[in-house]
Amino acid sequence: MSRIVPEDAKRVAALARLRLDDEELSEMTAHLERILGYVDLLSEVDTADVEPTAHAIPLATPTREDEPSGEFAPEQAMANAPAAEDMAFAVPKVLDDEVTG
Repeated sequence: MSRIVPEDAKRVAALARLRLDDEELSEMTAHLERILGYVDLLSEVDTADVEPTAHAIPLATPTREDEPSGEFAPEQAMANAPAAEDMAFAVPKVLDDEVTG
């Protein structure tokens, strides 16, 4: 039995702001089902003796002292901003009122 139904795929598409026709929705449903299959496959791997790590190989993380270096004048901070309003960065609206979760 499929764990993913077209309504699930439609919801994911809406969250990703994708418009899918019926054929694409069917393909998306199948892709999501295969992804869950891969997750199931990974959950079968025995990791009991594997130490948790952030990376597969050790990586050196360079660090430096955090020292203050002075302040920017507001005009200097805004000099390369593509758009500004009253000394604040102006950005396009990314969420509509209709998106509620």
